[in-house]
Amino acid sequence: MAATSVASPSRTSLRRPKATTGALSWFTTVDHKKLGILYIVTAAVFMGIGGLEAILIRLQLATPDGTILTASQYNQAFTMHGTTMVFLVVMPLAAGFGNYLMPLQIGARDVAFPRVNALGYWAFLTGGLFLYSSIFLGGMASGGWFGYAPLSTGDNLVGSALAGTPFVGSGQTFWALGLIFTGLGSLVGAINFIVTIVNMRAPGMRLMRMPVFTWMITVISFLLLFAMPVITVALIQMFVDRQYGTSFFTTANGGDPLLWQHLFWIFGHPEVYILILPGMGIVSEILPTAARKPLFGYSFVVFAGVAIGFMGWGVWAHHMFATGLGPVAVTAFSLSTMFIAVPTGVKIFNWIATLWGGAIKFTVPMMFSIAFIGLFVVGGLSGVTHAFAASDRQQTDTYYIVAHFHYVLFGGGMMAFIGGAYFYFPKMFGRMLNERVGKLNFWLMFIGTNLTFGPMHILGLEGQPRRTYTYPEGYNWEHWNLVATIGSLILALSFVVFLGNWIWAIGMKKGEIAGDDPWDGRTLEWSISSPPPEYNFAVVPQVENRDDFWHRKYTEDENGFLVRRISGGSDGGATTPTTTLEKSHEAGDGGDGPHDGDDHGGHGDGDGDGGHGDGHGIHLPNPSYHPFVLALGLPFIGWGLINHWGWLIPGAIFVFWGVVGWMLEPASE
Repeated sequence: MAATSVASPSRTSLRRPKATTGALSWFTTVDHKKLGILYIVTAAVFMGIGGLEAILIRLQLATPDGTILTASQYNQAFTMHGTTMVFLVVMPLAAGFGNYLMPLQIGARDVAFPRVNALGYWAFLTGGLFLYSSIFLGGMASGGWFGYAPLSTGDNLVGSALAGTPFVGSGQTFWALGLIFTGLGSLVGAINFIVTIVNMRAPGMRLMRMPVFTWMITVISFLLLFAMPVITVALIQMFVDRQYGTSFFTTANGGDPLLWQHLFWIFGHPEVYILILPGMGIVSEILPTAARKPLFGYSFVVFAGVAIGFMGWGVWAHHMFATGLGPVAVTAFSLSTMFIAVPTGVKIFNWIATLWGGAIKFTVPMMFSIAFIGLFVVGGLSGVTHAFAASDRQQTDTYYIVAHFHYVLFGGGMMAFIGGAYFYFPKMFGRMLNERVGKLNFWLMFIGTNLTFGPMHILGLEGQPRRTYTYPEGYNWEHWNLVATIGSLILALSFVVFLGNWIWAIGMKKGEIAGDDPWDGRTLEWSISSPPPEYNFAVVPQVENRDDFWHRKYTEDENGFLVRRISGGSDGGATTPTTTLEKSHEAGDGGDGPHDGDDHGGHGDGDGDGGHGDGHGIHLPNPSYHPFVLALGLPFIGWGLINHWGWLIPGAIFVFWGVVGWMLEPASE
């Protein structure tokens, strides 16, 4: 390829930063892999905060007439626990794994819009910090993570039976704006994922050759694209009701509190699948690898995920059976709730069929994946009981509901993400986590999950109401509440073990060097070095099969048994595709064919084209501090709208600086 000279841009105050290593580089990075790690680590920090809130809740309820928390403190703790775990932990974990893995799985060198990708992370972080800044500025939100009106609408409660409770204050206003800010990050991230998956797949990577995890990221990206505007409208209405006295949800002035419930759950039920589908995708990658078999019924698993996403829009009102919707609406939503169990069941049976007859290796990721299936089935079966309106009315405000969604979101989603962390840790950091410690981590988490949330089914059926900070003696609730509290402490210990394993592996550099393909993986991310280079692929791969990397490594003999390729093969190279790519890289080969080594600028870098050269003829987008600066203005705007207009000035400066600098910074340096 002929060399191309690029005129050096003039030196201006808008110059891009150049450092790709060091502490500062984490603030300016647009590398999707670094941003994925930032999402995961930040979510882990928020998980610690949300977990502490959960421990306080369980200690308060361990015995009758508990005095650990006041009513005000309890309401704040359970509101922020739910909000944190849903919006600041599980959603960012999905974004983190999606950022890191999806471009690698489709054979792309980057995402479509690297700076937009960075903005998504910084909006999430600053939105979360803004949300928790309410601790110092009037108290945290206390209307529940679902924010039901009139508990969330504030001053209209003064003089009522709720006067003097934490429902009156600015915490819920912080909650509304904070979720708007984090939602901005989710929305731009979803758009970026969709454009990347549609436009930047490697040659031959057809849709039905994509890994299941990438398919699930595609589905949740479309769900976010349509769901986030709904909740944003509702949050804006809540904000202006609280801050400016409008009456969207105030019945005294013609508003309707049920409007909030409809808007929230139209978002909230697709949100459940936004939380769980990435975990299903991770499990669908781990099971075939550990069983050494292709995923059984790949097409059915993919279309079941798409069906879940589509049908998720039609079940929101099963959260509202107790509000008097009428028999026609109740019947319709009861039926839709039953039907949505069908594609979920399809996935479960396909996972079981994948294991059947496989040469199963019970690695730590595999153990977490199997636990995911079992615990998710428990949560799913308890969820189906809510399809029957009569039983739902009995269960809806009891601990039975708490048990149900924790089995789904923690026993399901969190088990999958922890399994994914063990599975992809060597790819991210080049070292293995300790397997023996990992198995201890698994059993503590599995036992703790069932001890914590299993008894809540019994407590709910015995009538213990949720959202109450204490209970009297004499209802036979003491025993199971104590068991649940002990279980929560075991769960907390499991996370301490998990953190210790990470520190041991990379902080103390004790983890075994992983190699590029430690699990004998099936998909493209295992075909490159661990951790991957900044440019991902020295040569953009030509994909010829589903599970393309597996087919490059193995063929079958005349008896149908796997035989490892020694030479040649579909990649035309040596022992593995990794060897082929590395040889090409060492020889300075920029690639050949339609996607050569210099194609990144034209391959989809919509906001950083040109980029910096990495020394191998591969152009990558430059780092940029403007996404960070732009997102930094969001909390100042929030403080200005709630507390004092003076905060708006630095907020406007940061936003203006970020936007104008983004537009004018040079394409390359």
